[in-house]
Amino acid sequence: MRLTRASSYALHAVAYMAAQKQNRPVASHLIAKARGIPERFLLKVLKPLVSARVLHSIKGPNGGYRLAKAASDISMLEVVEAVDGPIRGQAPLSQNEGDGALDRKLEKICDQTADQLRKHLQKVRLSELAGRS
Repeated sequence: MRLTRASSYALHAVAYMAAQKQNRPVASHLIAKARGIPERFLLKVLKPLVSARVLHSIKGPNGGYRLAKAASDISMLEVVEAVDGPIRGQAPLSQNEGDGALDRKLEKICDQTADQLRKHLQKVRLSELAGRS
């Protein structure tokens, strides 16, 4: 498996929030500085996490972002799929007409692998990533 830069930044950001003592809003510029993430890119990554209800966005001078639920209730899968979309198995189809059976077998193997990956990522909790297991 290979994480995209976006999902890696998202995981770093939510792990940083989970590691905080209280679940208070954290300004994006503080997360960016602490984790070495360009703030403009971080904001693009945090938006889908709010839409997926992993984070709450709080407006105002004391605003920022905070976890929408306990870190132990957020899976790595939720974060990755919120940012990158569903994990799917994909095998490019052959251009040869006689390769249909092989294409179906490869597609099935890729689908099974994606399902195994999804199940594994579902078990990994944000609290583990943040060192609060």
